[in-house]
Amino acid sequence: MNTLDWIYAGYEIVSAVLFTAGLWMIFRKCRRKGWHALVPGLRYYEIGVIGGRESDGIKAMVLDLLSAVFKTATDYIPQESTFYGLAMIAYLMVQTAALVLRIRVVMGMLRTFRLKKRWIFLWIAANWIPSLLFGFSKKYQPLDLGLYDDDELLAGTSPALIDGAIDDDPSDDGLVVHVQNRMIRSHGRKRYLLKDINLTVPNGSLVLLLGGSGAGKTTLINAINGYEKAKASIMLNGTDIYRNYKKMKYRIGYVPQQDLMRMNDSVMATLNDAALLRLPKSVSRAERKERLESTVETLGLSGRANGLVVKKSGGQKKRISIGMELIADPELFILDEPDSGLDGVIARELFEKLRLIADSGRIVIAVTHTPDRVADLFDKVIVLARDSGKVGRLAFYGSPDEAREFFERDTMEKIVMTVNSKNEGGEGRADEIIEKYAKLTAERGAAANA
Repeated sequence: MNTLDWIYAGYEIVSAVLFTAGLWMIFRKCRRKGWHALVPGLRYYEIGVIGGRESDGIKAMVLDLLSAVFKTATDYIPQESTFYGLAMIAYLMVQTAALVLRIRVVMGMLRTFRLKKRWIFLWIAANWIPSLLFGFSKKYQPLDLGLYDDDELLAGTSPALIDGAIDDDPSDDGLVVHVQNRMIRSHGRKRYLLKDINLTVPNGSLVLLLGGSGAGKTTLINAINGYEKAKASIMLNGTDIYRNYKKMKYRIGYVPQQDLMRMNDSVMATLNDAALLRLPKSVSRAERKERLESTVETLGLSGRANGLVVKKSGGQKKRISIGMELIADPELFILDEPDSGLDGVIARELFEKLRLIADSGRIVIAVTHTPDRVADLFDKVIVLARDSGKVGRLAFYGSPDEAREFFERDTMEKIVMTVNSKNEGGEGRADEIIEKYAKLTAERGAAANA
């Protein structure tokens, strides 16, 4: 070896050591195991986890191993052999794919550290420099992890050891929900968002969904409508929503908090466009017109259907949003805070319309943060609570009167405060209530089977 070769070899060794040292500190900052920086494939998996690109990190790790295999093969196969050429081509292809994935995971890490994309060029040219800067400088801190305390970093990783309530009213009709769990991966950890949600909702029911912040209301809604699938069985009138999602999504109506419609269209044009999107092509023009008229009448929009959406009141706009889903004649109707921003009288009128929709044989599930002004209209109440492991669990399911008796509280708002944590102004009795309801359902089941 000449002098330049020795210098180059020395630079390679020093830069590898510095790169590893920087990664070690980066992993420590992000509450990962620092020694993983010593393992060539594993280090890019960890970078992927930090940047929210775990799947790319896994692929990069596998390609690193394949690259080592093909490189070893080229060292031992004679160059005049045909197999040498094939091994070299495979090695170059794997190296190229590995480079692309490494760039992807590093880009994710840059986002986590609130850094601009141009840092990637320095990482490609001399990765030990940004590695040392990110790892050792206090100036560079991970965005996501820096926002949370240790308790929130561990939220959902260890659910409270409480048996889930068993559904004591199994049925082939209505909505049958069996959620074993809903999990995500966050910062390399498995986190439970929901666990052990079992209930049956009969057709013709108006259901109130209650729970404090983080209890899993939106997560449960998304699990039921199939938008974010859980480890679960969700049956609607005998049909599995997950297994038949392409067909079943048209039998489910969902109205989010925000009104998603063009303000400069007329009410009738808005509903007609929704009908064209939601109804099968087999529906004739005459039948579509009949559905439009029926929807307008049901929601009390007759005589106002030709006016512009932008000129309607908040309550009327919410009815139009409901009509856009109702036009498809769904069997299950889910609404996320439909009364948000409405005063008491208008909200009451809106829920009376939902009561009529439920009375037509549909299932209507609604979330509201002001439940007591309309509680008498509901058939059932679902109460979700966040257990001591910060996982959404079923704390109660039954009629509003049964809920008041079970919780020994005279209002829905007081019921929610019973299971809310103390730092949210609640009583912090979530685990106790979840276990109490689970025992109650077990006793009911035993009595029914006796």
